[in-house]
Amino acid sequence: MMHPRLTLLFIASCALSAGAAAQNNADAPAAVICPAAADVSNARLFGSWQAQMDTGPGSAPRQAVLTLERNPELSESLGGTITRDGARALLAGDVDNGVFTLEESVDGNAITATWTGQIVEGSCGREIRGVWKKVSDPAEHDFVLRKQAGWQ
Repeated sequence: MMHPRLTLLFIASCALSAGAAAQNNADAPAAVICPAAADVSNARLFGSWQAQMDTGPGSAPRQAVLTLERNPELSESLGGTITRDGARALLAGDVDNGVFTLEESVDGNAITATWTGQIVEGSCGREIRGVWKKVSDPAEHDFVLRKQAGWQ
């Protein structure tokens, strides 16, 4: 039979060690929340993106920079700009269930190109792969978008 003082001492030491363990876990960095591709929201895509587009056999990939933000006219959608070869165009689009769609317009009225792709599973919404197509040209070009450092 255990002595009552030893029992109290044992209970107190267990309580102290449990409190210390909880405090140590509180100091640990929070786990990074990485949504599944199907759960990536438009807001998670806000920021600066580097685009690399295939331009055909034997040609170097074409580079561009996209800035995606909340669409000022449709608050639940994406808006933004693309800068490529020194020229700038406007963007509007969405992500829904992991499917990324974007329309590009040089003049802000007519659609001049489309982007259709998928959020890459396991990328935390930081990589998108798909096809870019100029409206005036039947050729399709593969693209990869990668979110730039400094953005969530």
